[in-house]
Amino acid sequence: MSIVCAFAAPSEKKDRYFYEKRGEIVWEVPLEDKKIALTFDDGPYPETTNPILDLLKQYHAKATFFVVGNRVELYPETIKREIAEGHELANHTYNHLYFRAAMNPLTIQSEILKTEQSIQQITGKKPLLFRPPGGFYNEQMLGISKKLGYTTVLWSWHQDTNDWRSPGVDRIVKKVLNNARNGDIVLLHDYIPGSTQTVRALKIILPELEKRGFEFVTVTELIHYKNEEIIRTHK
Repeated sequence: MSIVCAFAAPSEKKDRYFYEKRGEIVWEVPLEDKKIALTFDDGPYPETTNPILDLLKQYHAKATFFVVGNRVELYPETIKREIAEGHELANHTYNHLYFRAAMNPLTIQSEILKTEQSIQQITGKKPLLFRPPGGFYNEQMLGISKKLGYTTVLWSWHQDTNDWRSPGVDRIVKKVLNNARNGDIVLLHDYIPGSTQTVRALKIILPELEKRGFEFVTVTELIHYKNEEIIRTHK
């Protein structure tokens, strides 16, 4: 009697590299050019979103706003302003639910689609980027996001400002300026009730990065520039 031993091939570790290689999650988009993407989560919230928009306009900066659907419906005029001034709108669920573990797939789908519909009703356009609240993701969520036509976008690990904790203006400023690299995706928030720290930090961050030669672009533009760079290097 012979015994056949079958050894399964080791399964691929599902880490950041795994998802980046498959193009299923974007953390950052390393570039040769000095371009950087500022992203703002959880809005709109006129009390802080409008001052942020004023500053972005002052420094000719474009940003990506990952908006929450129920607030989109509360503040449509702010959404209209974001679009009118050339910023990018992206999906951040309807109720800011954390996808920590497997949940009813219909719930995940509803959270994304309700926000998509809210944005489309105001802008006439479907958003193409999705960011799960808290950065929590799993295979189920990624599959649904992809099926609905979204690219899942997180942020550069060295550019998580933790501004939602109100750590102090100086800490927010240092986090961004001390770590700024070409192709970074910076995580900020425009809905932090009772805090103006992000707004005050931007008054320092924007002119300093501009002085260093950075161009402020949307996440989609960042991805586009990377694709152009790849095409140039293969010619």
